[in-house]
Amino acid sequence: MTFSMNASCLHKPRFCQGSITRHIIVMAGTGTIGLMAVFLVDFLNLFYISRLGNTHYTAAIGFANAINFLQVAVCIGMSIGITVITARLIGEKKHDQANQIIASFLLLMTIIMVVIGIIITLFRYPILSILGAQDVVLEQASQFIIITSPFLFFLGLGMALSGLLRAVGDAKRSMYITLIGAFVTAILDPLFILYFHWGIEGAAISTVLSRAVVALFGFYCLKGYKLIQKPVLETVLSNSYPVFIIALPAILTNLATPVGNTFVIKMMAVFGSDAVSSQTAIDRIIPVAFAFVFALTGSVGPIISQNYGSGFRDRMNETLIVALKLVCLCVVCAWLFFLLGEEWVIKMFFLKGDGVELMRLFCRWLILGNLFLGMLFVSNTAFNNLGYPLLSTFFNWGRATLGTIPFVWYGATYGPKGILIGQVLGVIPFGIFSVLCAFYVIHHIKITRMID
Repeated sequence: MTFSMNASCLHKPRFCQGSITRHIIVMAGTGTIGLMAVFLVDFLNLFYISRLGNTHYTAAIGFANAINFLQVAVCIGMSIGITVITARLIGEKKHDQANQIIASFLLLMTIIMVVIGIIITLFRYPILSILGAQDVVLEQASQFIIITSPFLFFLGLGMALSGLLRAVGDAKRSMYITLIGAFVTAILDPLFILYFHWGIEGAAISTVLSRAVVALFGFYCLKGYKLIQKPVLETVLSNSYPVFIIALPAILTNLATPVGNTFVIKMMAVFGSDAVSSQTAIDRIIPVAFAFVFALTGSVGPIISQNYGSGFRDRMNETLIVALKLVCLCVVCAWLFFLLGEEWVIKMFFLKGDGVELMRLFCRWLILGNLFLGMLFVSNTAFNNLGYPLLSTFFNWGRATLGTIPFVWYGATYGPKGILIGQVLGVIPFGIFSVLCAFYVIHHIKITRMID
């Protein structure tokens, strides 16, 4: 891998000209491969753990991942903040300021991630007990967390560095960063879990090593852009402030999804390990199956930010329209795939009892509900990049609370199927209204700067 670009083109706002559709497809296409690699780490953990044929182990992964999702949400929020600020400053051609902010924020983010990881490790037992984990499941989930949580900062750095590459339009190297993590996991998971018989501990060790490789490789890929310099300790807080203005609402926004999912897992736990195992499998399938939709949220952001910084309202509006069309196409394709392959999916995860019926319901109908989830995610990206992060916080938390708790609570009276149906029905109104609000913001936002 070589870096041959010259200084004049390192930070050129490339999204301010050319086809919007092409920019989105290229960014989201490469981002999809990268995200699938990220999600494949968790997917492979579950896949190889399920090979052991014990639903208690599968359920333990589900409970551990409920906590892991909360940690990931913080990492995603911080990566959104640094990506948005960097892309906007590049659009405004303020490259030196971008370099200073990046150096300060990466240092501060690492410190914060270490503290969060240690706190969760210390309080893992009460947290898992609140979620409903018991006995063997509780112990196995605890083992996973005690190994992975202290090294949370590797995950945060990997996401931030990948986001910085997207901010400058280098989708290919952003993809490389995440691909190498999946490659490491694909090698280590079967080795640690099946060959060495380390079980969940093996999955945890594999996860930590893959995240460490991703972070180190991210620094290597970013060297050619000269975006990272030595931070000045006296200015770390002041330089990081603009990022946290966006990152904190983004963190709150991203925390909503795992909080909602945690409530669903807790309700599923009432119906036993089979139901939790199926819910865990569905939670692992969705990110992989809809990696393109998730990639849109990371890819559309820099495009909107650069055009906002350059004052091109029409291109921002077009970006949102194209992204929503691609979401629809992705959901329909995924539905057809899982409708035809439901038996294969059931056998893949060794599902039993209620787990089989839940997976059938998901593959045949409920998977279509991700259309509205995709609409919500794309809208949230627009809000974050246009300076309205609190709107994304409002819609995401609305979906995670009003759109989840009453629907799932009532659905639980009809059994585990009712829980899944309630979870899907609750997202529909929030997906629709968030899109309408995003178009309103784009059409009325004040643009004060134009670049010749």
